[in-house]
Amino acid sequence: MPGCCTASGCAANAGALKAREQLRTAYELFTEFGMEAFAERARIELKATGETARRRTVEPGAQLTAQEAQIARLARDGLSNPEIASQLFISPRTVEYHLSKVFAKLNISAREQLDRVLPQDPNTAQQAYRPLSSVSKRKASWPRRST
Repeated sequence: MPGCCTASGCAANAGALKAREQLRTAYELFTEFGMEAFAERARIELKATGETARRRTVEPGAQLTAQEAQIARLARDGLSNPEIASQLFISPRTVEYHLSKVFAKLNISAREQLDRVLPQDPNTAQQAYRPLSSVSKRKASWPRRST
């Protein structure tokens, strides 16, 4: 006798359906928010319930998130990944991750192409954040106390 014909089988099936619904929602939200690791975990769990979810790919032309746009502007303005990371208080690896998403969305393959695809505006990140390499390296001259 199949398990779904018993009371416990029906309850288990209903539980799996409810789990699928929640996992499907979680997968879609995590993917939308760019939380790739969580989306992948939800996809794996969804697969374990018997349903499959397609891996979503970034579509060229998709709108940049605020974080991606900020990182892209800083990269366009000539900052390196470590400089961008220090300005935004994130890791250089996170900068690299966001730039890879930017490149895919803008259908480009190099930082040098950012200048062509990102609009120039008067309030660029370059004016707000100076690259660390451009900061003057002069010694501070502290006034001496006279005794």
